[in-house]
Amino acid sequence: MAVRIMSDAELSKFEVLRDVDAERLPVRAAAGVLGLSERQVWRLLKAYRLRGADGIVSKKRGRPSNRKTPADVRQAAIDIIKARYPDFGPTLAAEKLLELHDITVSRETLRAWMIAEGLWDARAKRRRKIYQPRYRRDCVGELVQIDGSEHRWFEARGPKCTLLVFIDDATSRLMHLQFVESESTFAYFAATRTYLEAHGKPVAFYSDRHSVFRVSKPGVSGDAMTQFGRALSKMNIEIICANSSQAKGRVERANKTLQDRLVKELRLAAISTIAEGNAFLPGFVADYNTRFGKVPANPKDLHRPMSPRDQLDDEFTWQVERTLSQSLTLQYDKVLFIVEPSETAQSAIGKRVTVVDYPDGRIAIRYQGEELAYRTFDKIRKVNQAAVVENKRLGSLLEMIKAYQDTQPPPARSCKAPKRRDQTGHMFGVE
Repeated sequence: MAVRIMSDAELSKFEVLRDVDAERLPVRAAAGVLGLSERQVWRLLKAYRLRGADGIVSKKRGRPSNRKTPADVRQAAIDIIKARYPDFGPTLAAEKLLELHDITVSRETLRAWMIAEGLWDARAKRRRKIYQPRYRRDCVGELVQIDGSEHRWFEARGPKCTLLVFIDDATSRLMHLQFVESESTFAYFAATRTYLEAHGKPVAFYSDRHSVFRVSKPGVSGDAMTQFGRALSKMNIEIICANSSQAKGRVERANKTLQDRLVKELRLAAISTIAEGNAFLPGFVADYNTRFGKVPANPKDLHRPMSPRDQLDDEFTWQVERTLSQSLTLQYDKVLFIVEPSETAQSAIGKRVTVVDYPDGRIAIRYQGEELAYRTFDKIRKVNQAAVVENKRLGSLLEMIKAYQDTQPPPARSCKAPKRRDQTGHMFGVE
């Protein structure tokens, strides 16, 4: 009879039993060497004397395991993955097989099946990634990483858009997700307001060097604030800009996970619009945090409650300063604002006033905290003769504007004003 290949343990047993059979070693000593009872050594010795080395080899070798998943279940799982989840990883695919198809299989078993079928690469074949270690913050709300991820979230079913991601550094929990058309100041205003109303004020936000968070123009001092930074400063929330994407690796890695799992969840739910996506996100966030959230080193929550001094309606606005002219006019975004005469307006002539641009397109002009009444003339829209006649005090100025407009093509809006790609409708009208 041909001797089957022996394992190291079986080979050790063979050598000991050979010595026992040759009476070079007593049974009691052999039991101590092998870690078996004397009765077990006598049984193995009997098998050795009857069949030689082959009697020591396990009879289970070469036979299928009693716990092996049936072949039809394996094939059904592989067929479903090929048809519906070809780009899913083993962990997510195992979840969907259980949730949607009532097929229970461990992720490691499924990983082996997918590797055998060429649906997944073994870890050894993938390039190893190296990350510089950085300790997590201890408490929830101590540091919240924020980022915008532009991606085909709805694949070919909808437009390309941006997902604003707020993730807590201490726990890796998603604190807030929101789909927007673009990564703009007003988009971050809206998302941050929702975050603050839900959780309170964190100690600091940690972001990249996007123009929303950092003034990057040459010659501008390091103390210059963006509109977003000004709003956070008023509420005593620090904004920290990372020097590289690796420095805020927590949110970057979360973006990669979301671009995998969230895209596929949106596909399964047949979601194709930003509104539908935002309605879907709360449930996804809860499930994500259950799976991937960590326990903080310190259970204390450092979020501070909102106070009556935190006027979100006023803080989350675009604010710029202009000098009020002798004729009580100023310009903003190529619109001429005509301030109505009043005692406060008269005292503001030649001084800086604040133009407050709200997310919904409303405009307010303030001087020392008091709002000034005004009318507008949009210089992009044509000034008609009736407007010139109606405004006797500014008739000559409007006449000059009208003459210039008649000879020039319509100009574009100012690039210094806030981008309103997330807003619809025209900002100003002509009164």
